[in-house]
Amino acid sequence: MSNELPVLAEVRRGPIVESWHHGVIVICDPDGNLILNYGDADLITSTRSTIKPIQALPLITSGAADHYQLTPRELAVACASHEGEAIHTETAAAMLARVHLDESALRCGAHAPYDTKTAQQLERDGLPFTQLHNNCSGKHAGMLVTAVHRGLEIEDYFAPTHAIQRDIIKTLARLGDLQEPLPTAIDGCSAPTFGVPLRSLAVAAARLANACSDQASQVVLEPELAAAARRLVNAMIAYPEMIGGTQGRFDTDLMRAARGKLIAKVGAEAVYTVSVLPCERFPRGLGLSFKMEDGSYRGLAPTVVETLLQIGVLDELETTPLITYYRPVIENRRGLHVGEVRAIFDLRFNRQ
Repeated sequence: MSNELPVLAEVRRGPIVESWHHGVIVICDPDGNLILNYGDADLITSTRSTIKPIQALPLITSGAADHYQLTPRELAVACASHEGEAIHTETAAAMLARVHLDESALRCGAHAPYDTKTAQQLERDGLPFTQLHNNCSGKHAGMLVTAVHRGLEIEDYFAPTHAIQRDIIKTLARLGDLQEPLPTAIDGCSAPTFGVPLRSLAVAAARLANACSDQASQVVLEPELAAAARRLVNAMIAYPEMIGGTQGRFDTDLMRAARGKLIAKVGAEAVYTVSVLPCERFPRGLGLSFKMEDGSYRGLAPTVVETLLQIGVLDELETTPLITYYRPVIENRRGLHVGEVRAIFDLRFNRQ
């Protein structure tokens, strides 16, 4: 990381600026062109969960989704970093049941549900949390369904050398204009994560959006891959609660507020991507990537919402339900409003 990255958000306590969050904003089109960068577009970052929709593409292109008649709701949870609510665990379990597997086949590891109510209910009932509660269980279920459909070994489906992961790497390289081999590490769920430039994440996001164009001549990806991307994008838009949770999750609430204009995906260490679907303003779609240098989420949502406002994807009315993310309030121990987090950059997008 660089000490020269611009400030994206500041934390104020009354008139006093207490902290700053530095980072990068990158905007690209589906042809791979850099439209705008605020900070270093070639900054390398770990993909983490931002690429889950891309990791889910082989689930469709392999024929597994059709063979096992996966629903849009199931396709959505394959792209999720979910809260571990019943809607998530039951959906992931149903995917595994399609191929006669259960929770024990997962290799993502178990952690307590992010959703507090679900975690408290498990404790009251004296039940353990399982791998299905892992926020990545849908992604892993999708990988297992694909492996079974292809007749592959499932014990090491998460290994970077496994055919499932090799297909994911090739797909990511295709969408992001990347050269293999990619710098590879182990994600929190034990699946691979990759070191890529923020520019590549934005291009990949743009191509996911571009696949939804109603004019085939404007679509960048090959027909089969574009069709798979379109299905996943539509599933995420139709079931945003499957991507994050029923309440209090920025991805979910942003997609709800945008009403079909975009899909969004957070990754650990405050990396983020947005795919803006083709529209009058951006007829071929647009991709955005974000990275907060310190890995903190505190300045991330204000930065994302402010960017979408400045480039004209969201309007003031659409940001109203996002106000707790856009302008987070700082309260003291007595519940008094004593400060806020605010994005402070000017992209000058309309003045280019």
